[in-house]
Amino acid sequence: MTIGVLALQGDVREHASAFAELGEPVVEVRRPGDLDGLAGLVVPGGESTTLSLLLGTSGLVGPMVDALADGLPVFGTCAGMILLATAVLDGRDDQISFGVIDLTIRRNGYGRQIASFEGVVEVPLLGEEPLPAVFIRAPVVESAGPGVEVLATLPGIGDAPARPVICRQGPVLVAAFHPELTADRRLQRLFVEMTKEERR
Repeated sequence: MTIGVLALQGDVREHASAFAELGEPVVEVRRPGDLDGLAGLVVPGGESTTLSLLLGTSGLVGPMVDALADGLPVFGTCAGMILLATAVLDGRDDQISFGVIDLTIRRNGYGRQIASFEGVVEVPLLGEEPLPAVFIRAPVVESAGPGVEVLATLPGIGDAPARPVICRQGPVLVAAFHPELTADRRLQRLFVEMTKEERR
């Protein structure tokens, strides 16, 4: 089975390479027919309002809504996390929100491009070794619903509280950062395992 990478904007090549390293067939998704037969879909980072507009012009919105409603596993990173959330703060009124994970997200919550940073996050599900994380204009999770499993949090700095940065709900996995920009493939491997669970 094949992993699809939404290829309208963002780190498409990097995401595709990460899954290829794991031996997973990958296809770039640009039109509705590209969704056919996928085991899972990656919604990459980029600029969430631009991605929203491109989704509208590509004709993908309706087919993606249907595929996600049918339980297609999806992995959203950075802007992808925003597009998959139930509520988005500081976004455009007409911004697309697929609403498949019960999160309230604030766009650019950690600051603009100049405030981008790298760090590590503890992810007990993935082992004792911390996961490297690259945050670029990253969204902040303001709240998570009771059905959301928080897999990792970023410790608070000063008066700022700790914030979830990796979350899962059913077949939906999201990260506030860019795992495709590091050499660690544990988060991608987790998503591949999620696609296999959905096929059982």
